[in-house]
Amino acid sequence: MLRHVTAGIDGSPESLAAAHWAAREAARRGAALRLVHAWEWHPRPAPSVPADMSQRALAEDLPARAADSMRAAHPGLQVIGQAVADSPVAALLQANEQAELLVLGSRGLGGVAGFLMGSVSQRVVARAPRPLVLVRVGGSAADEHFSAPDGISPEEIPGIPYRDVVLGLDTDRPCEELIEFAFDAAGRRASSLRVIHAFSGPPSFAAADTLVPVRGPELLAEHEHAVVAALRPWREKFPEIAVAESVTEGRAADELISASAGAALVVVGRRIRETRLGTHIGAVTHAALHHAPCPVAVVPHA
Repeated sequence: MLRHVTAGIDGSPESLAAAHWAAREAARRGAALRLVHAWEWHPRPAPSVPADMSQRALAEDLPARAADSMRAAHPGLQVIGQAVADSPVAALLQANEQAELLVLGSRGLGGVAGFLMGSVSQRVVARAPRPLVLVRVGGSAADEHFSAPDGISPEEIPGIPYRDVVLGLDTDRPCEELIEFAFDAAGRRASSLRVIHAFSGPPSFAAADTLVPVRGPELLAEHEHAVVAALRPWREKFPEIAVAESVTEGRAADELISASAGAALVVVGRRIRETRLGTHIGAVTHAALHHAPCPVAVVPHA
């Protein structure tokens, strides 16, 4: 089967950003790029559908034109455009199952509001069985690299070192799929990997109500040792990757979002579980998706 990275497209600026990022990722992986556009037949076509064109023909035209654009922008990359007659969520979940990676776009709002995930993206993120990446509209290839000297041409950008990959790590339930994805992403970019782990200390009233002292330094050391232990086999498997760990007491979401500034990619996990209210993304992953300024990779795991 042909290895490929898939981008969901709908003609919007955010889906175009996702397609370009997916094209660069496909090139890094030596894989093909697949562009998927989901459409549903309506008994009353929208006014935008030309009278001499069927809904299917119009739907198939979008990925065909997008594929031509990607081939022109990324010479040598194999690009496949496909229109799928299905609901967007169902089509993208199926695409996620078949691809090494699914890439979707998100809209920027700026300020405290963060980035906007549409309802389709939210449902796909919450249910996707395989890794996916959410890309910010307005991003470019240059944003993945450290600042280039003045006067450098676009063709020279790939020669500038990549910014760090950032991994949010929970040592209570470390996940091999998540850690491996982060190391692999750093390896493909020849970048450093920054591992962020934050923990909550004992309640401030614990020392007053009990005879057990609050173990600040000891607790920090325990978490540092847990991070080292979780990463040890992956450091041995990827000895060429420089790894820096940050272990702090505080809110994990705040620490991760702070570390994401200036990163090439943030990698977070999503535990596959069903609650009585449906699927669950998780507070830290939810915060990263809405507030990390760089692309965010979500890796589902048991």
